[in-house]
Amino acid sequence: MLKFAVVVPMFNEEPGAENCVTQICGVLSAIPDAESKLITVNDGSRDRTGEILDRLAPRFPNLLVVHHPHNQGYGAALRTGAQTADRAGFDYALFMDSDLTNHPSDIPRFVDKMREGVDVIKATRYSKGGRVEGVPLYRVLISRVGNLVASVLFALPIRDCTNGFRAVRTGILTSMRLGENRFPIIMEELYWSKYLARTFAEIPVTLTNRDASLRPTSFAYKPSVFWQYLKYPLWAFTGKRPPISHT
Repeated sequence: MLKFAVVVPMFNEEPGAENCVTQICGVLSAIPDAESKLITVNDGSRDRTGEILDRLAPRFPNLLVVHHPHNQGYGAALRTGAQTADRAGFDYALFMDSDLTNHPSDIPRFVDKMREGVDVIKATRYSKGGRVEGVPLYRVLISRVGNLVASVLFALPIRDCTNGFRAVRTGILTSMRLGENRFPIIMEELYWSKYLARTFAEIPVTLTNRDASLRPTSFAYKPSVFWQYLKYPLWAFTGKRPPISHT
């Protein structure tokens, strides 16, 4: 039987935490012939996010709440979630953001690819059937150009390299020595995947803009941020390999 965990990091997500848990757990409960769990990582929130998650846990048997005592960053929360999924014996970790700009209704499409045994499954906005709704045009243009460059440099069958909605085998994730604590961990993870994974697949999805009632995104469109993203496909293009242990 397939076993997978959805990993959702949260930091100061009090307005949307309950909706996120309710929607994802509802989808998971309807997936047949699979053992699944939602792992939420409360990354040192200073609002009531942790309290809300703890209150919801008794209501949702497929919810597991993990707390960081202090904010460690998006990347650190993802690593904690992946490690938790691996220790619990799950085959895959499926990463999502708590703002649900990628919809939980797409989870079963990931499950189909997991059942096929694909190592790395990425959502895509930029392949046929994928699209972006409600996102400012300048952000879409920057993302499209950056992903085109990254896709060419990585030389992988992935067109939307920066998409954070993805599933990876936990055995592959635990072989990575990831160090990024912020959003560039998505590219660092794909860089390692190029050398550790054998099969890749993309799922066209619709990305929507973050709801105005939620905390504004902490992502910044700055040159230093772009370098943090692009250095990984550049390393792959130049043949610089990650320090993979063969022991």
